[in-house]
Amino acid sequence: MSTPRPAAVIVLAAGEGTRMKSALPKVLHPLGGTTLLGHAVRAARHTGAAHVSVVVRHARERVVEFCTGFDAGLVIADQDDVKGTGRAVECGLEALPADLHGTVLVTYGDVPLLTGETLVALTEAHDASGSAVSVVTAHVPDPTGYGRVVRDEGGHVARIVEQKDASEDERALTEINSGIYAFDAALLRDALARVGTDNAQGEKYLTDVVQIARAAGREVRAHVVDDAWQTEGVNDRVQLATLGRVLNERVCERHMRAGVTIVDPASTWIDVDVSIGQDTTVLPCTQLLGATTIGAGAVVGPEVTLTDTEVGDGAQVQRAVALLAVVGDGATVGPYSYLRPGTRLGARGKIGGFVETKNAEIGDGAKVPHLTYAGDVTIGEGANIGAGTIFANYDGVAKHHSRVGAHSFVGSQTVVVSPVEVADGAYVAAGSALTGDVGPGQIAVARGRQRNVDGWVARARAGTPTAEAAERARTADSSDDTEDTPR
Repeated sequence: MSTPRPAAVIVLAAGEGTRMKSALPKVLHPLGGTTLLGHAVRAARHTGAAHVSVVVRHARERVVEFCTGFDAGLVIADQDDVKGTGRAVECGLEALPADLHGTVLVTYGDVPLLTGETLVALTEAHDASGSAVSVVTAHVPDPTGYGRVVRDEGGHVARIVEQKDASEDERALTEINSGIYAFDAALLRDALARVGTDNAQGEKYLTDVVQIARAAGREVRAHVVDDAWQTEGVNDRVQLATLGRVLNERVCERHMRAGVTIVDPASTWIDVDVSIGQDTTVLPCTQLLGATTIGAGAVVGPEVTLTDTEVGDGAQVQRAVALLAVVGDGATVGPYSYLRPGTRLGARGKIGGFVETKNAEIGDGAKVPHLTYAGDVTIGEGANIGAGTIFANYDGVAKHHSRVGAHSFVGSQTVVVSPVEVADGAYVAAGSALTGDVGPGQIAVARGRQRNVDGWVARARAGTPTAEAAERARTADSSDDTEDTPR
């Protein structure tokens, strides 16, 4: 028997979110690698609904721009000047086909921990019960701010009362309305047309649909969830941080149960789309962000931040920052390395301490061990780049690309003035300023010849500690020469 699917999911994302105190619309605040609204859309899509409608109003252009880029198949519905969740749902419904029938789910763009699995379970239970309305509820220690679920003597949902309209006894109830519903589409359409604004807020309440359904003799059931975090919304930055922490704990737990060692989950932050292979170890103070993927048996951390980066099997990355980079199988990175976009480190390669790379293709087994800037360069397999090397890729107008061939060697303190090609099996002497190509098997020496000037310190730095030290050393050398003279 196939799993029932809702006809549509309506996601309410029209609110201003003034308590966020932000120029950024509340539903676009980031959490766990996407936005609050992004989490809501993903949960909605998980149900397999034929239509997902997002109701917008505040900062409409920015929210619609996000929706279009995130999921081009979303239906955008505009809420008018009439306030309230009831009117928002009505606008979302009006944007869908007029002959829509079946189950309609209603969720919110600021409830990021609500899962698609919970929405599927809600749909299944709603369809199986034959109810007109199913409301997701939870029991919480402090229900302040939430609508309360009022049950009748038989334990059925009689009505839902908002906090500001509740009596003292009703405010003492701990079962809260999450605002997440499953409705029969026909009843929802008819009931919303009859909902008024006669309440303390002067708004069109979605909760009034419950009373209309009851008055019509239709069943209203509660779908109680044990995980109250799934019903939590974000209204300010304190709640944003709180839900971010809870989400991260769940993501870390999921990876650990799948065979990943996370030494300190409290200091480890992993976005929801990150993939990590079995037997990988994540050390403290590490952030794995965006679409980062890490293979099996790798070691990442401590103090690593990877964004949209691929790390291969058995690789090691410590105290490094990488963005849009690739680290091959068995390669090593760090400490204190910065891999900028376009960096590709081959298998068993090395990017060592205090190295910065950008648009750099570093071959299998090649090494850039320390104190180097490698920008716009291709380094062949087995090549070695000495300490302090700089690939001077920018001439003030344009970037230029250089190539170092396979198994070549660039000595320490070399400046490669791009574009330059060092062929396979070539050497560059330490301290060179390389401005021309180097052929296979050649060694390039691009530096001035050393010249030592006798007596310079005595003449130019007379009376200084340096001059005195030089005189003592000269005298000692003369004494040694005298002692060695044959007698």
